[in-house]
Amino acid sequence: MTTKPKSPPATSATPADGKIWSGRFSEPVSDLVKRYTASVTFDRRMAAQDIQGSLAHARMLARQGVIAAQDLADIERGMAQIRSEIERGEFDWNLDDEDVHLNIEKRLTALVGDAGKRLHTGRSRNDQVATDIRLWLVETIDEILALIAAFQRRLLDVAEEHAATPMPGFTHLQVAQPVTFGHHLLAYYEMTRRDADRFRDCRRRANRLPLGAAALAGTSYPIDREFVARELGFDEVCRNSLDAVSDRDFAIEFCAAAALLMTHLSRLSEELILWMSPRVGFIDLADRFCTGSSIMPQKKNPDVPELVRGKTGRVNGDLVALLTLMKGQPLAYNKDNQEDKEPLFDAADTVIDTLRIYADMIGGVRVKPAAMLAALAQGHATATDLADYLVKKGLPFRDAHEAVALAVRAAEERGVDLARLDLAQLRAAVAKVPGAAERLGDDARDALSIEGSLAARAHVGGAAPEAVRREIARARAELDAG
Repeated sequence: MTTKPKSPPATSATPADGKIWSGRFSEPVSDLVKRYTASVTFDRRMAAQDIQGSLAHARMLARQGVIAAQDLADIERGMAQIRSEIERGEFDWNLDDEDVHLNIEKRLTALVGDAGKRLHTGRSRNDQVATDIRLWLVETIDEILALIAAFQRRLLDVAEEHAATPMPGFTHLQVAQPVTFGHHLLAYYEMTRRDADRFRDCRRRANRLPLGAAALAGTSYPIDREFVARELGFDEVCRNSLDAVSDRDFAIEFCAAAALLMTHLSRLSEELILWMSPRVGFIDLADRFCTGSSIMPQKKNPDVPELVRGKTGRVNGDLVALLTLMKGQPLAYNKDNQEDKEPLFDAADTVIDTLRIYADMIGGVRVKPAAMLAALAQGHATATDLADYLVKKGLPFRDAHEAVALAVRAAEERGVDLARLDLAQLRAAVAKVPGAAERLGDDARDALSIEGSLAARAHVGGAAPEAVRREIARARAELDAG
């Protein structure tokens, strides 16, 4: 005859102040301490993950014979009602119950009685909260990865439209060499591509199950951690109980990835702000991403990219907060770790909001090719091309560099761009460098053209329109492959 598993006895007494641990204490916690130590105001956003983790834990306990099948049925019924109450906004969150975990457990016990009290068998809030955070973070990373891909697709659309639109490339904010607007945008595709890789790496390390570590040393109950991991979609279990409950390196790693992504978007924001300035005039942003002035009626301010630039500092601060939080903690769990959630949530919220708005904003950029061409005509942008031309004609590079520097000086003395000098003027300018003037043929003017400069850079990663289009096609295939 098969004996049905008996559940462990549930505690019938409720401590005077309602705390699950207060039997040890001779006086209730002060209201000031309750407010200071409570986390329910912010950690209740993990309610769905807490319910998910608790249900997997309960199924494991029933499967292992630690609680009865009826207890599991009651727990599942109660959790279904709690989930519904939370989704409808009818759940009564109570500061006295400290956090999301105790609020849900207390409501469950009120609904199903002793079965609710048995749910916490074989676990601690330490491994419970570590599990909830990891579940929440993995879901959040998946959302961020989808948003990065959406941003990248919009970026590629604009890059493809302007694969052959010449613009100055800059170093030190000085005109350097010609590129195309499409090529310039592809630099940000590559940055965010690496960002996505970092989030994927972070997800892999975060997707490990802490549950079963209990408070710090594991549990004496016959648990099956691998079963719970499969139920919750974790790749594997944390291999050391002390480490499982005490470290938050996965949260730090997430904030580091978030800070780098925001840094890249901040750099693009800075360029959008510069390009939109009437002194530059390369682009215009759609009105819906800008605001006006309370006093100057002509103003159109790029508020969204400016805020992205500002919010990057906020995410950097979240990263530093978590690094500082962890740096002095001995093993294992400490109450300090309650402070992990607000920086983590803030970094995630900021990144998600930024990506959502950025995809729309970049798709609405209006490019002004004439202004870009005018800027190219002011900075001797094809000087390097002329030096390369002379090298290909047999002049040593350092001599070619010196010859073209003399030509640039001559152009500046005349108040024109290097490309405006005729062949005779070029030969006269480089005459001090032996062998330079005679190597300048009729085709030297082609080397000084914007079109010629771009076409010459058709290698992988180059600025030639055909190279840009190849990279866009590769990037689209990469995104489609997931």
